[in-house]
Amino acid sequence: MELIISNLTKTYSNGVRALNAISLTIPQGMFGLLGPNGAGKSTLMRTIATLQDADLGSIMLDGVDVLKDKQAVRERLGYLPQDFGLYPRINAETMLDHIAQMKGIGNKAERKELVEALLNRVNLFKDRKKGLGTFSGGMRQRFGIAQALVGNPSLIIVDEPTAGLDPSERNRFYNLLSEIGENTIVILSTHIVEDVNTLCSNMAIICMGEVLMQGKPKDGLAMVNGKIYQKSIEKTELDEYRKEYHVISTKLISGKLSLRVESDTDLGNGFVPVPADLEDVYFSFISKKVDPITI
Repeated sequence: MELIISNLTKTYSNGVRALNAISLTIPQGMFGLLGPNGAGKSTLMRTIATLQDADLGSIMLDGVDVLKDKQAVRERLGYLPQDFGLYPRINAETMLDHIAQMKGIGNKAERKELVEALLNRVNLFKDRKKGLGTFSGGMRQRFGIAQALVGNPSLIIVDEPTAGLDPSERNRFYNLLSEIGENTIVILSTHIVEDVNTLCSNMAIICMGEVLMQGKPKDGLAMVNGKIYQKSIEKTELDEYRKEYHVISTKLISGKLSLRVESDTDLGNGFVPVPADLEDVYFSFISKKVDPITI
């Protein structure tokens, strides 16, 4: 099973081109879509989820035309948007039962069995009678995955799912997504590199509505391996270094500014070669489109 996106273009009425001829082939498994805020990730996710139209291009899901046969896609789709509304006074069990009815599961006994199974799967069964308004951020996200799984979808989209989660909730969410991704296409849209590094066997980086890189994380690492150098400087020296070197990222550590620089040759001048990681891949591509200090 594959999701094939070809030359997808979207320009809003204010003139902003959110998607600029996006083409991606997304196989079964976990696929990470990395990009800064405003890169076009949410526009792409909403378009795949049939919530808005594109100006040009096509999307095919296992032979189904996503842009033309929206109902067929919705029957196979699970979607967890970045911000999804919940009725705070309704408990998790009742809400999930209602969603199951909306998805066309009319048999009450079948729904009850499904709801219990999903709540157990996301470790919320013991909290099934609690109002959704009392849920923590992590519990809300796990409930969001439960509702996305109703109907046994073949495509699941999750948009910025770990933003705001504490480390323990993030780990629970990682484990849940990894399990789901074994038999489903799961698109994980995020600006958090760790999410993709932990979960995804395939990825793409987009910025300003364009695909900058796509492939396996190891392919991206191979592109920058042996080219990353690090040096600590004073904050006041930054502009001088940016003029001379390709600074891809900066991090303030104990009052000193740690630079990550990309270069094909040994830099000397106190720069130390360091092993590349996926964050370097991300910043290497993004810095060609956006000022790295503002990322």
